[in-house]
Order: sequence, then C-alpha cells, then structure tokens
Amino acid sequence: MMARPPPDPLYILRGSGASVNALHFCCGGDGPPLLYSGSGTGAVHVWNLSTRRAERVLESHAGNSVIWLHTLNNSRSSLISQGRDMRVCVWDLSEGRNAVTDSLHTGSVGFCQCSLLESQPGSTLLAHPTQHMEEVSVVEMSSWTQVCSLKLDSNLGMLMCMKMWQADSGPVLCAGYEDGSVVLWDVSHRRPFSRLKVHPEPVMSLDVDVYRQKGISGSSEKILQSWMLDNKKSLQMHDSVQMTNPGVSQLQIRADGKILASAGWDNNIRVFGWKKLKPLAVLQHHTDIVNSVAFSDHQDPTQRLLAAGSKDQRISVWSIYSES
Repeated sequence: MMARPPPDPLYILRGSGASVNALHFCCGGDGPPLLYSGSGTGAVHVWNLSTRRAERVLESHAGNSVIWLHTLNNSRSSLISQGRDMRVCVWDLSEGRNAVTDSLHTGSVGFCQCSLLESQPGSTLLAHPTQHMEEVSVVEMSSWTQVCSLKLDSNLGMLMCMKMWQADSGPVLCAGYEDGSVVLWDVSHRRPFSRLKVHPEPVMSLDVDVYRQKGISGSSEKILQSWMLDNKKSLQMHDSVQMTNPGVSQLQIRADGKILASAGWDNNIRVFGWKKLKPLAVLQHHTDIVNSVAFSDHQDPTQRLLAAGSKDQRISVWSIYSES
C-alpha cells in the first residue's frame, strides 16, 4: 500500500516537435532556472523554467538525434552536445550567441552517451564512444588530446553507457556493455580495476553514487541491480528491485543520495528510495517510451525538480521534494 497517490506533473513543456532524448538542468548562477532538451531531429531547446517557454532553439547535428547535453563549468553560456552525426559540439551561448565554437568527430554511430569530468579548473576530461564499438576514448577537452583508450582484450560487445568521476587515485570510469557486464576502469593506468556480470541482457543505463561507492544499472529486463565498490575497487553485487514492466532507458540518482528515478519503456517514471531501493512512486503522464530523466541542481531542496523526456515529444516536470 502506498501512503498517498502519486502526484500530477507540476507542468508540461510542449513544442519539442520530436522525441525528447536528452535533458540537462542549469539552475544556479544569475538568471532564471534553465532546462536544456535534445530532440530526435537535432533541435536543442533552452527552456526558461520561470516562463515555462523555450527561450531559444539551437539547430544542431545536421538534423540528427541529440543524445546527450551538459553545461561546462556550470555556466549557462557554455553547452556541450552529442549527436548521432558522430559529433560532439561545444556551444557559446553568451550574450545571445548560438555558435558552435568547437567540435570533435567521435566516429561513434551508437547510443552511448558521453561523460564529463571537470576535475580541476582548466582541466576537463570527456569520455566518448568511438568507431570501435567496444572502446572508450578519454580526451582533454581544451585541445581534444587523447588521454587514453580503454578496451578489454575479451569481447564484451558494444559499449552501452558510462560514468566518469574523480577518485582519490585519479579519474575512474564505470562502463556498461552489451553482454550485461559492468567494468570499472582506472583511467590513469588504462586498465580495469574490476569486472562484474550484472545483467543477462545489455546494460542500458547506469549511475554511480560516488559518495556511497554504490552504483545502479538497468537493462531490457524487469530488474534494477545495485552494486558496490569495495575499498580495493572491486565490484560486488548488492541489491535488486523488480519493476512491473521490463526496460529502462535511463537511471538517475539525485545528488543528495536519497532517491533514484528511472525512465521506463512502459511510458512511466519510477521513483525509488536509494538506500534500500524501496519503490516510492510511479509517475504516469506520458503516452510513449520515457527516454530521459534528470534532477535539477537547485540550491534550495524545496525547489528541486525532476524532468522526464519522452518519445511522445513532451517533457514532464515534477516536484517530488520530500524531507524524509
């Protein structure tokens, strides 16, 4: 029994004109809170969440699907986008500009999203998929100089998803593969710390709670599986939760480590307690697959939002702040 019925969306953002595949919030700094969305036809909408309208629309990636978005240095004037045209683009959005100032040809035709690590001022690492389906390339963004290429000798199939972060020992990257394995990479030494077969099917999405050294992954099945990193950086199975319907497009752990959201192939968004994977709510609004979920980065916890982008061309925005 649930304590209370799930909420309705706070509001809906319409006008993407195509499937919404990628979302990214930027709510700090001067100006109104913003939500960037990337569409299946190459449009990046910059939504002003105060007016709930698109402030501007960037036409990008030669009309190919935008699959990942991120701001640089938490600045609303600098955006990075990844498209199915095998390019990563850096945008200057300052003072009304809509200019691509730099781009990288990745060679990747897959769906694996990039991962960004802004470890120290002036040094930003970007992990991206390449033309070799099973390989991760890590580059220094200021010059696009390759730092390393990460590829196992054994065949785990295609690279599906990844997340990079800064550990005490240096940059670490966690990658999910087509055979259902998750591999933890030591970026500096270009070698795997650990590998774990987590799912029988390809890993569709993963996220990592760096503070708790715990991760979560999902696939085309009904099970979400969590795993731990022990102090030797070895991956260990931890906990799992079964969903009503199979298939997850994206998983996102909120920055405070309290809740987890999943984007479902069954058109629903699910919210879980992150500590014990306790199901908290099923958020129903969309009429097609949910492709993306994102939590806002508001400083004030009571203002925090959850956004979901769907194949139905809509973005739903929810307020699911809870003190508990």
